[in-house]
Amino acid sequence: MALLFAIATFAQDEQPEGWTHKGNFGLNFGQSAYTNWAAGGQNTISGQGIFNYEIHYLKGKFKWDNTLNTSLGYSYFDFKRKPIKTDDKIEFTSLAGLKATEHLNYAAELAFRSQFAYGFDYATDSTHYISHFLAPAYISLGLGIEWVPNKYFSLYFSPLTGRVTIVNDDYLASIGAFGVNSLDANDTTQHAINKIRYEFGARAVAKFQYPIAKNIDFNSKLELFSNYLNHPERIDVDWQNMLVLKVNDWLNCNLATHLIYDYDIPFYDADGVKIEGSKVQFKEVLAIGFMVNLK
Repeated sequence: MALLFAIATFAQDEQPEGWTHKGNFGLNFGQSAYTNWAAGGQNTISGQGIFNYEIHYLKGKFKWDNTLNTSLGYSYFDFKRKPIKTDDKIEFTSLAGLKATEHLNYAAELAFRSQFAYGFDYATDSTHYISHFLAPAYISLGLGIEWVPNKYFSLYFSPLTGRVTIVNDDYLASIGAFGVNSLDANDTTQHAINKIRYEFGARAVAKFQYPIAKNIDFNSKLELFSNYLNHPERIDVDWQNMLVLKVNDWLNCNLATHLIYDYDIPFYDADGVKIEGSKVQFKEVLAIGFMVNLK
């Protein structure tokens, strides 16, 4: 709500003192069609919407950075059937910092991550969902320091971070999806469903943004988390990369990758038996489309 209010404020002619903002909105499309094609093929139509916005405040030794990144994409192979989701992301971070030295800031950061729509494992079953809005959702709040040696790189480290995993769905929570306990151990009736998992540990976030060439930008964000309360040696990894090729002011080509490893997210073999540990999750999205800068 605060971010939307700020966006509305910046829409006016005069920008408040100390505030800066920028953002972009994009629509990416893809299409293929086959008629009597001897080699075979599948007609497809795909689309992806992207909305990113940043609001920054700087006055004296105090700064406040807010970032919202969202995307949602679908592909149609048959208009008589449901579309297949190809991308879905909601990420919001808010970092307040107080300058300690030239390159160091005392910092507090709030981070939120979830998705918009229902998700399915299309390789096995497209009728039973495995995720949706706030299932899961991750909220982190921590105190630490931020190191900013130059305009391209920043490193935030918090030795005191609380993280909450929310699975706001009875079915998913009951099977222990995304690391929540399926049943409350203190409930003798064994019918209470835990939808929240609490963790306390250390969190590090490294960000790198660099213009490789005149019309080529590279962005990378690596996030690490260690839970002091349960096997701190099992480091959660979240690594996102994006390569942006600007054809002109409104046409872009984007290549994005996302790697996740979380020991607490269960996976199962072909027989439905839970495997030991977890698996590396990886996603890659290549998109060409329109991108409008918001100023």
